[in-house]
Amino acid sequence: SSSVKKASKSIEFATLKIYEHLKLNPKGRLIYAGAGTSGRIGVQDGVELLPTFGWPQKRLDYIIAGGNIAILKSIENAEDDASQAIDAILKKSVSSQDVVIALAASGNTPFTCKVLEEASKKGALTIGISNNPNGNLLKFANSKIILDTKEELIAGSTRLKAGTAQKICLNIISSMVMIKMGKVKNGLMKDMVPTNKKLKKRKIFIDSKIS
Repeated sequence: SSSVKKASKSIEFATLKIYEHLKLNPKGRLIYAGAGTSGRIGVQDGVELLPTFGWPQKRLDYIIAGGNIAILKSIENAEDDASQAIDAILKKSVSSQDVVIALAASGNTPFTCKVLEEASKKGALTIGISNNPNGNLLKFANSKIILDTKEELIAGSTRLKAGTAQKICLNIISSMVMIKMGKVKNGLMKDMVPTNKKLKKRKIFIDSKIS
């Protein structure tokens, strides 16, 4: 994606900041935040970190507009509910130890902007990923990433270009952070958690290669 290439310097900067923050705060969490498609893309990236890299479950969380039920179905008006964002930050006990990565295609989703604003007040490291160069979300981000994917093929359907660019961006960030955290050796996922037959075989293979 050309929008991801153009943002490569800011992605690299954000990755380094996340790594430094998590290294400095051994109990700090990686928290993904968003509404609708953006929220689901954050969840998709986060859930892979335990099986792929052995990243502890207690160091991972999500703040999704409409709550967990919104992962599977659309919740009316959830993305406009800024008060829910304030409640979520308090409920999740977001602190200066945490990293909050917030995604919004429009860059102006009230829920997501408020999450990042409140996280910022708590002293968390804030990463804002917006597909709109003028998105309000960027105001509350320590590290700003602009994925300027422009108009969608189907007007307003941000699950297309915008969503794809967000997914690539998160894949790069989380993979690079995990490599820096020592979760990869010689290109192999040395801390992967084997949760099925295929992965158990793969784990034996990996262990034989890095032992």
